[in-house]
Amino acid sequence: MKTDLLNREDIEQLINLFYDKVKEDSVIGYIFNDVVKVNWEKHLPVMYSFWGNALFYTGGYTGDTMNIHRHLSRISPLTKEHFEQWERLFIQTVDELFEGPNAELAKQRALSISTVMQIKLIP
Repeated sequence: MKTDLLNREDIEQLINLFYDKVKEDSVIGYIFNDVVKVNWEKHLPVMYSFWGNALFYTGGYTGDTMNIHRHLSRISPLTKEHFEQWERLFIQTVDELFEGPNAELAKQRALSISTVMQIKLIP
């Protein structure tokens, strides 16, 4: 039986599995692996804090997500297909691991974030 997303450990489990999928993905993996060459030891804790704040209002994230993605899109233009794949992988990962109100909230927040980024980044 699945449980809901309840704490930092759950967020870490979600984010770790999600990015394992992203790294191998044929649509968006190259962005992380080749364009940005993400330092995962640095990036993952930032994502734990981002999602902790997004779901539980921990106040642990202080970055500027939009500016980071705006810069990325200048280097390698982000497309609707990229965002749709990101959404699919994220929702699939949440559904694979969790169920409950916070899991639903995580999926809603992911879709909201994706929508705002698409509006601001895709001409």
